[in-house]
Amino acid sequence: ERQCYMQHGSQNTDFFSFFHGKVILFSDDLFLFCNSSNKGDAAALVKLTADLSSAFFPRFSPDGKYLVFISAKSAVDSGAHNATNSMHKIDWPTDGKLEGSLGVSDVVPTVMSPQDGCFPGMYCSGLLRFPWLSDGRTMILSSVWGSKEVILSINVASGEVSRISPLDSGYSWNVLALDNNNILSVSSSLVTLPQMYYGFEDSHTDKPCQWDWQEISSPFPKPSDKVSSLLADHKFSVLKIPVSSPSDKLPDGAKLPFEAIFVSGKDSASSPTIVVLHGGPHAVYPSSYSRSLAFLYAQGYNLLVVNYRGSLGFGEEALQSLPGNIGSQDVNDVLTALDFVKKRGLIDASRVAVVGGSHGGFLTTHLIGQAPETFVAAAARNPVCNLQLMVGTTDIPDWCYLEVYGKEGKTCFTESPLADTLTQFYQKSPISHISKVKTPTLFLLGAKDLRVPVSNGLQYARALKERGVDTKIIVFPEDIHGLDKPQSDFESFLNIGVWFKKYMSK
Repeated sequence: ERQCYMQHGSQNTDFFSFFHGKVILFSDDLFLFCNSSNKGDAAALVKLTADLSSAFFPRFSPDGKYLVFISAKSAVDSGAHNATNSMHKIDWPTDGKLEGSLGVSDVVPTVMSPQDGCFPGMYCSGLLRFPWLSDGRTMILSSVWGSKEVILSINVASGEVSRISPLDSGYSWNVLALDNNNILSVSSSLVTLPQMYYGFEDSHTDKPCQWDWQEISSPFPKPSDKVSSLLADHKFSVLKIPVSSPSDKLPDGAKLPFEAIFVSGKDSASSPTIVVLHGGPHAVYPSSYSRSLAFLYAQGYNLLVVNYRGSLGFGEEALQSLPGNIGSQDVNDVLTALDFVKKRGLIDASRVAVVGGSHGGFLTTHLIGQAPETFVAAAARNPVCNLQLMVGTTDIPDWCYLEVYGKEGKTCFTESPLADTLTQFYQKSPISHISKVKTPTLFLLGAKDLRVPVSNGLQYARALKERGVDTKIIVFPEDIHGLDKPQSDFESFLNIGVWFKKYMSK
């Protein structure tokens, strides 16, 4: 047995135990290498993934015949900070000798435009250390499928992908561990606390990949009767939102419906509503339980959680349609989703607020400028308000170029942008619409945020105050971009609740 290492820069760190060679992971672009020598001789390194710009999470099959790994090639090649993954394998020499070229073959290729209800592509943020069933060919992993997290089985020999978590459930499912051929998992929804399940393949049916899931007792104390009653009074549904007037220039995958999750109580039609927007923008708000969102709907609000085009889980063409179109396509998707529930009489259209962080804050501040009569209150957590200011102060200036210019942004990136480029950044920014803003807005900012420095939110908030718009700024002195310290997260959403109550009470 030889050791696997991860090399980042010049630092080698013991990472994993593999047999048949030393596999080394390099960064920035990630490649797999194998050291065919036991002596650690750098000259003996063999590059295994020559034609791929990304490779990570390497796993040998139990019999050592395959080296399987995931690639973020779509993200690396396009410049997007997240995109649809693919899975690949290398047929490993039985004698372990790396002579000649080792071909890399696809197991799960990048899905560009998924058919309705079909596998939308792989969006995998991690693998179990040993993800194999006993056949030595089937991997079990968690992935995103639209607005849900699901459990997949992947046969690395045939490339067959099956969704084995319940098909008729809007809940999100994640694999925790494998017990031989059985699966320990956790399932939850926005209105259901996490619950563990034990899954096993049904041997009494002719249908392939039919799994039964049995609820198992939780080690955590049960919620109080008050909490249980509150959750029981709410329901959620995943809405398919048709794209409004799609351009003929868009690829087919970008014309497919996107999704929004609607959480409602008993009297949703007469209740105020909060539009909830994720950051990224290439991320997703899944249907899994969130204590922060539970706090908001517990105050009597409906929630409309919008996974606009550009989100993970809907195929690569939909995701790549957003770079170059931020501030327009994503804004229109949010307004389309809002119109969808308004026209069906699901909400009180006169009492709608909006909240988002990072790119969700970018959308929040865009929306109150582009649709100034729509929202009665807003809250933005570390929002991107001025790309012209951000590009010179952020730790990810390449993100600004990619999202403003699309794929061209990767080639035109520079640390010294020209005046025309800065003008384009300004025109794509929420601050370009600030003269139209009327909506009272709360800003929650991390003083140590390097991703979207605090100056971005402060500049916008001060400009609102100068124009007489009701504005409040709360700065968390020790927080970074996520505002995810327990105390900060608690204070953040508590203040959001108080702010919205002030403006949305009848």
